[in-house]
Amino acid sequence: MKDNNHLQYQIALSLIPGIGSVNAKTLIAYVGSIEGIFSEKESILKKIPGIGEVTAKSIVNHDVLSRAEEELANIEKHQIQTYFYLDEDYPYRLKRCADAPLVLFSKGNVNLNKRQMVAIVGTRNATTYGKECCQMLVDAMAERSSYCVVSGLAYGIDVAAHKACLKSEVPTVGVLAHGLDQVYPRLHKSIAEKMQVDGGLVSDFICEPEFDHKNFLKRNRIIAGLCDATIVVESAEKGGSLITADIADSYNRDVFVFPGRANDPYSKGCNKLIRENKANLIESLDDLEYFMSWQPEIDKPHKIQRQLFVELTPDEEKLVDALRDGEQFVDQLCQRCQLPMSKVSSLLLDLEFKGMVISLPGKMYKLC
Repeated sequence: MKDNNHLQYQIALSLIPGIGSVNAKTLIAYVGSIEGIFSEKESILKKIPGIGEVTAKSIVNHDVLSRAEEELANIEKHQIQTYFYLDEDYPYRLKRCADAPLVLFSKGNVNLNKRQMVAIVGTRNATTYGKECCQMLVDAMAERSSYCVVSGLAYGIDVAAHKACLKSEVPTVGVLAHGLDQVYPRLHKSIAEKMQVDGGLVSDFICEPEFDHKNFLKRNRIIAGLCDATIVVESAEKGGSLITADIADSYNRDVFVFPGRANDPYSKGCNKLIRENKANLIESLDDLEYFMSWQPEIDKPHKIQRQLFVELTPDEEKLVDALRDGEQFVDQLCQRCQLPMSKVSSLLLDLEFKGMVISLPGKMYKLC
């Protein structure tokens, strides 16, 4: 059970207008505690990098603690779980994103640190072909036990992916653009309830009667940040799924697309990503697992003899240099070395065979 008083301050900090998650984390680092931020003098706060006079006044004068107290009642009423970004159970992939939310909310039986987290997104005007691609991909995932599919519960490809997961009994998570006291669109409420049996709903927004439709673009960063890879099934030349793909790429996460017909308006976005080398083309789960180096592991000796005078490629040297600082998550290595997940996974496997690194539980690696 989390300390409600502490949680109130965590939520309150996330509600201060103009703060943002990056500046909020800076405040905590400089002041030393969340509670201390609300009791600190304005003259001290405005000297903190990124804060300034206007934001400092907002912190001192804005009554967010009472609104946060109201949210505690909503959390209890709707059986909502919370994750603060310093908590051990905060999704580790999302934590590696600079703009990760300070507080995350969820409902259901959701494991946000599943071994393989994959986003499936696409147009709201899904065709039969797009729905069949979703079902085919998820059916293959059902033969494993390591996958969780993330999407936005919107019309079209999003809900097709969730439905495919429910049919094939693959855990699935819907990221919402509003508080977890409601479901939008309402037509998907029954689907959202079924998803919570083995999966759930996630949001970084508090419960409010009305929500801003601009939030739909904001929530895309959560979809991308929770996942190792983002798959665009169908997309027009412009759309939210392409924004999610761009965000995933900015996080050094891999992006994949299903190819479409040249004259199909809802394949133009996917074909454009392929043409501009912003995504890898896949036609099956086997393709995804090949690019991500997620093939079933073959039996290997428990200990590999380290080679003497090993010659490393420039990218391998980057990884080895990063690991000299100690154990690292794969996500951290992607961020530090500015390399995509598929490339890092392949390089780490090569380094394992060379006896340079060893893998640890939780997708961590260290030097031998």
